[in-house]
Amino acid sequence: MPAATKESALASAGKRKRQENGDKSKKRRKSGGDEGVDLKTQLKQLESEILESRKHYNNIATLLELAQKNNEDNSTAIAASETLCRVFVRLLAMGNLVKKREASEKDATVTEWLRERLADFRDVLLRMFDNEKLALPALLLAMSLLKVEAQHLDDRDEPVFPRYFFTKVIYSIVQSPVEQLREEFAEKFIDEYDDIRFYTFEAIADFLKDRSEDLDEALRTIIFNLLLNIDDVPSSNDDLDTFYIEPPSSKKKHPVRSLSQHKRQAQDAWLALMQLGLSKDQRKKILGVMSTSIAPWFTKPELLMDFLTDCYNAGGSISLLALSGVFYLIQERNLDYPEFYTKLYSLLDADMLHSKHRSRFLRLLDTFLGSSHLPAVMVASFIKKLARLALNAPPSAIVAIVPWFYNLFKKHPLTTFMMHRVPRTEEEKAKIEEEGVEDVFLAWERDPMETRAIESCLWEVVQLQGHWHPNVATIAKIISEQFTKQAYNVEDFLDHSYGSLFEAEMGKEVKKPPVVEFMIPKRVFTKVTEEEEKQGLKDSLVAGLWDFGTA
Repeated sequence: MPAATKESALASAGKRKRQENGDKSKKRRKSGGDEGVDLKTQLKQLESEILESRKHYNNIATLLELAQKNNEDNSTAIAASETLCRVFVRLLAMGNLVKKREASEKDATVTEWLRERLADFRDVLLRMFDNEKLALPALLLAMSLLKVEAQHLDDRDEPVFPRYFFTKVIYSIVQSPVEQLREEFAEKFIDEYDDIRFYTFEAIADFLKDRSEDLDEALRTIIFNLLLNIDDVPSSNDDLDTFYIEPPSSKKKHPVRSLSQHKRQAQDAWLALMQLGLSKDQRKKILGVMSTSIAPWFTKPELLMDFLTDCYNAGGSISLLALSGVFYLIQERNLDYPEFYTKLYSLLDADMLHSKHRSRFLRLLDTFLGSSHLPAVMVASFIKKLARLALNAPPSAIVAIVPWFYNLFKKHPLTTFMMHRVPRTEEEKAKIEEEGVEDVFLAWERDPMETRAIESCLWEVVQLQGHWHPNVATIAKIISEQFTKQAYNVEDFLDHSYGSLFEAEMGKEVKKPPVVEFMIPKRVFTKVTEEEEKQGLKDSLVAGLWDFGTA
């Protein structure tokens, strides 16, 4: 009986204490205390209790509920998530989440429960990626947690990259509607750390393979842009020296430290994307950086052959852009492209000199025809075809083409017969005087070896010497003058436009103003009056052709 009396006394004392504490907390709330301060105090208390004793581990569930609480400014979710991150970092560092063989059944149950709550916390952070206000803080917390997990989640001497969690992070980033999240991840992690870039390529390749059947256009575009921004290709293994999680320094070389393994992961990601199909705009973007930012990632660039040859055969602007990629494979991997120059010749059409990719094409054309071992017959076909197209080309294109002709004539002297071809016999002269001259050049022939351009002459250049633009007329005359200059630097002429030519003309100093005789008409659309007619004035041509008077 005394024992029962003692127990009841202790129970009543505990009850009074809890009531007093409850009354105090109510008074604090009623006293007008700040809600943010109360939340901060509550979170701090929950955190300290968790780290103080295992009996308070249930506070983790309370923090998880707060982390999923939605309010106007999301302050509760952010603060609770930060608290949870600190709690799990401490628990991981203390080894409380490590599965141990010698642990008792009770300890193993507690460890398993903590690992399940850690998985719940990961899911909470990943769901935050869809919220514009929570995405960036959640990303930083997730990456901080990732780093600690690598070091302390398993009972190992060296850190192990948590691929499973990181793959889920990449999946969530790719599917997030927050574009700023991807920019932040690329800037602070992919561009900074070699191992993050390595595992990002791996995760994207897996994502594309898993979702190949139901991947919509929006997701393809997001992945395409993410891969396209990873353009800093290391040149050797020594460049792979910055890691977010230091890889194991074992005797066997770790893949993260191998450049060939990096390239293989990038290659798999790009091929997985290309196999799903790309839009026309995406193909243009890829082709624009193919030789500088994509092909260098490939350990086997020949795997790009099908993609590049399909683009090269497509025609139009896509063919122009694919040209540099095809040339990269020819130069670096000895790609044997059948009838390459025949296809190159077919790209010379009426639209080419008006294309915004004109400068890029002419640079490549200069490279392809730069060898002195090419047949003069074929080089003559390219010269003649471009001269014909120049008749309808903008001035900015003509000023680049003519100096290029000059350089080709210097490299291939056999083509100089095209510049000035005169009749050799009296019969030829008489025939020209009676019937005129018919150009033997076959403009519609697709094979540059069969156009008979070498038998023709460049009368088109003579026409350009009378061009309305003085700069074009002047530069076209270099073909008719002595070839005293070794060569022209074509780069000086490739980037001209109407604007640059106009500015050049306006910037010239006029030494002698031109004489202009011009009379300003008094009337344009109306007829002259009787008084003006008596003075000898006549109706303008417009007024004479159309009667604008009332019926």
